[in-house]
Amino acid sequence: MHELVVLGTASQVPTRTRNHNGYLLRWNGEGLLFDPGEGTQRQMTLAGVSSHRVTRICLTHVHGDHCLGLPGVLSRMVLDGVAHPVHLHYPASGEDVVRALVSLATPGLDLRRHPHAGPGPVAAGLEVRPLLHRVETYGYRLVEPDGRTFLPDRLAAAGITGPDVGRLRREGRLRGVRLEDVSEPRPGRRFALVMDTAPCPGAEELADGVDLLVAESTFADDDAALAARYRHLTAGQAGALAAGGGVGMLVLTHFSSRYTDVDRLAELARVRAGGATVVAAQDLDRIVLPSRRRPGRAPRTAPR
Repeated sequence: MHELVVLGTASQVPTRTRNHNGYLLRWNGEGLLFDPGEGTQRQMTLAGVSSHRVTRICLTHVHGDHCLGLPGVLSRMVLDGVAHPVHLHYPASGEDVVRALVSLATPGLDLRRHPHAGPGPVAAGLEVRPLLHRVETYGYRLVEPDGRTFLPDRLAAAGITGPDVGRLRREGRLRGVRLEDVSEPRPGRRFALVMDTAPCPGAEELADGVDLLVAESTFADDDAALAARYRHLTAGQAGALAAGGGVGMLVLTHFSSRYTDVDRLAELARVRAGGATVVAAQDLDRIVLPSRRRPGRAPRTAPR
């Protein structure tokens, strides 16, 4: 199951209808919680997300609207009896803040901290790139391994059924039939999360070829000067980021409280988003990832 649960969509301060940031991604048996802002524990309850689902917590940076919910989430996991290890990824420069937040949580969780100080992989299939904000900030990218999809008519013609299908997948050849004779390539899913940043190469690398891009859209295009001053994206810049990367779906979030109608931001993004589907996220939305990246497009850049 590949599903994004939107726990909050407000930047800086929550509003009557929007909680601080928070995003839970269900991905191949893992649950990755990104940027748990204040109130995330309650939002998880409202969304029906069990704390047992969380296996990794990923902080883009240590501004309060992206991390102040951490102690509550960790304490809830202890209360719920979460026994599996939980991995916490964050910028190394935020070590003091993270230690302070963790110290506020109820002890008893097997929490494993993983600070990072540069681009590259931080876990299997999970990598980071630096963004351009007022403090050290990283975006996250998940890449699923490519696979193959069996073609039932070709399997039937080759007389391969039952357990022999699995054997053919494992061994690559069975009774003269090759795996590629009865299957076709299935590109792995790709996901990226780009939070507080001005336009930068790191954001472009994260967005390249992904099926689903979650991107901040703090300001409207006519507030571009404010966006530049505080190093955030406008809706149009988020759309351009999606177009440049050939993104399948763009989910906008991290909205300034000055905008009560975020559909306007979605329209601004659509103008520049190329072929990407554009969605303005609402709290508690559930978004299923596309089954694969759009066919015929290879990533522009190889993972580093």
